[in-house]
Amino acid sequence: MQTVETQKSLLDKLNIQSINAGACSGPDQWFSDPDGRTLESINPANGQPIAAVTMATLPIYNQIVERSQQAFQSWRSVPAPVRGQLVRDLGNRLRDVLEPLGELVSLEMGKIRAEGIGEVQEMIDLCDFAVGLSRQLCGSTMHSERPGHRMYEQYHPLGPVGIISAFNFPVAVWSWNAALAAVCGDSMVWKPSPLTPLTAIAVQHICNEIMADHNCPGVFNLVIGANDDVAQTMIEDKRFPLISFTGSCAVGKHVAQTVGARMGKTLLELGGNNAIIVEADADLDLAIRGIVFGAVGTSGQRCTTTRRLLVHRSIIDDVINRLVNAYSQVRIGDPLDPDTLMGPVVTAQSIENYKAAIGAALEQGGKLVCGGEELLDLEGFFVQPTIVHMPGQTDQVREETFVPILYIIAYDHLQQAIEMQNDVPQGLSSAIFTTSLQTAETFLSAAGSDCGIANVNIGTSGAEIGGAFGGEKDTGGGREAGSDAWKAYMRRQTNTINWSKELPLAQGIQFG
Repeated sequence: MQTVETQKSLLDKLNIQSINAGACSGPDQWFSDPDGRTLESINPANGQPIAAVTMATLPIYNQIVERSQQAFQSWRSVPAPVRGQLVRDLGNRLRDVLEPLGELVSLEMGKIRAEGIGEVQEMIDLCDFAVGLSRQLCGSTMHSERPGHRMYEQYHPLGPVGIISAFNFPVAVWSWNAALAAVCGDSMVWKPSPLTPLTAIAVQHICNEIMADHNCPGVFNLVIGANDDVAQTMIEDKRFPLISFTGSCAVGKHVAQTVGARMGKTLLELGGNNAIIVEADADLDLAIRGIVFGAVGTSGQRCTTTRRLLVHRSIIDDVINRLVNAYSQVRIGDPLDPDTLMGPVVTAQSIENYKAAIGAALEQGGKLVCGGEELLDLEGFFVQPTIVHMPGQTDQVREETFVPILYIIAYDHLQQAIEMQNDVPQGLSSAIFTTSLQTAETFLSAAGSDCGIANVNIGTSGAEIGGAFGGEKDTGGGREAGSDAWKAYMRRQTNTINWSKELPLAQGIQFG
């Protein structure tokens, strides 16, 4: 298992030798707070502390926000392609630290090394996307009904953006927001999860280097603080025209109500109770691989994790047998060991949630297929990936539990499967395995999946950054990363120019 030397080596590689500050607004502008409480980062693989951080209090928070506001005043006037150069250099610096930063993600959050490094690669890919976007922040032109008039739309920087991220993707989700917001001309303040402060500090060190090179302090800012102090203050703060929040549906609703009450905007990426439908004609070799990664990857702690498996009754026994065989080959242990396929869950409370969910499923008629136990022989917070065969979509199946539990349910026809898939509060990711074009197109039609993401012959996890990421219903409706997600970080303006010597009114109105 991991050693103290492993932890110290990673922290040293990422310039985290001494951690006594939890707020930063640019190069050499780390704020230590004598009144701040101490926050320990715990290694979920052994339950031991990695390092401690001093959290920011309200006065430090306000200093950070004020600096972000000041930075926005100048950053918004920098040409977008020049702003893109900052993000290009950020991506290149992330390339230099791809492995150590990815390993720190694994160390602090618990996902396996390949996924930790993949998360940093996602940051790099998003920076590449944003650099190209910096030359394509396009508006529209349209014909005016009035002679000698021209109409068009343009997009302007919105203002300082508040980013509140979750533990399960401690750096990638920040980059989805930060890279786009930066090229759009916004400054930002990042409030990371209290479970993953070290990865945030490592990223801020990188940002500080890039801001120093480009002489633009205050574009990227960090505040580590308690949820009830900093996060609540942030969502109430009128200085943030946009709050991007990633987390649970329950907290997301509170964020939406609070920000909406002050007429601010929200970008919400909330939970997902995601299902895969397996049709009788599916390629099962392909399907099993997609199901296992979707259900077991990140120890069931992705918002896109496969939580429900809807299988045509004629093949359900075959699918269960194949899954049990596949699950028996999942090596559980140290996430930094390259042979490990599933690491720990993030906290001891996650284990309690795991036990409670299995107990509720069994009470509602479920039968345990495999797994179901906490792994007490391992240090840290480890459980077995678990499959429960359910008699139908019970109340427990409709609950999203952030642990590696897969509920499998039989269905008799496609429409029944689609109805079950859609019959949950969330609407994030969905998938179907089939070799029928007609079935695939039915699933993708307006009468099919109601999710923001709908896949055919791939699983629910592993979205590419080129498409807009997000979901409907209780998932919040937000879209991040690719496509036109950049528009959330800008304000739209309609312009009409009269180049004639007359003043006609629209709709043919005559006045005076």
